[in-house]
Amino acid sequence: MTIQSNRPETGDPESEAPQVLGRFGAAFDHPAVAARRIRDLLPIYRDLLGGTFVRGGDNTRVGYRAIQLAFSNGSRIELMEPLEGSHFFDSFFERRGSGGLHHVTFKVDSIEQAVEAMKASGYSLTGLHLEDVAWREVFLHPREAYGTLVQLAQGEGEYAGPDVLTLEGVLAGLGSHGNGTPSP
Repeated sequence: MTIQSNRPETGDPESEAPQVLGRFGAAFDHPAVAARRIRDLLPIYRDLLGGTFVRGGDNTRVGYRAIQLAFSNGSRIELMEPLEGSHFFDSFFERRGSGGLHHVTFKVDSIEQAVEAMKASGYSLTGLHLEDVAWREVFLHPREAYGTLVQLAQGEGEYAGPDVLTLEGVLAGLGSHGNGTPSP
């Protein structure tokens, strides 16, 4: 199956790109990998690659638990799993089996200006969420981005939690916005 973007053609690939979102400080932040259990991802991203726990919590609005691991160069990765009873990842797991790369996140200075610029450039957006001042987001659907879900966000991070929070605390359901139900 070929996935194509719905946005207009930009012309010669050798020409200077207009950098529509560059005006709004668009900067790569992190990738996110989803699996049915975060614990299944830890042997690779923590034990093998050396990631250390930074923060984590539950997004009960959408239906997932996530943690972030940091690496020695300052980069981070987000690991995600569905919360009990959530259907958020159903179609993702139907396509990807046990999981894989879920999305990539870019931060912008102004989500409203970024949304308007993307619409003016011919992009269709999904999942616009502006209600939480700490984390506002919108997505380019994989059909728009050649098979990759692209998150654009403004905020400091949706898993702000106490400095004493641990990986095991988050997996026990006690992280930021935790629902109290342990991870499988």
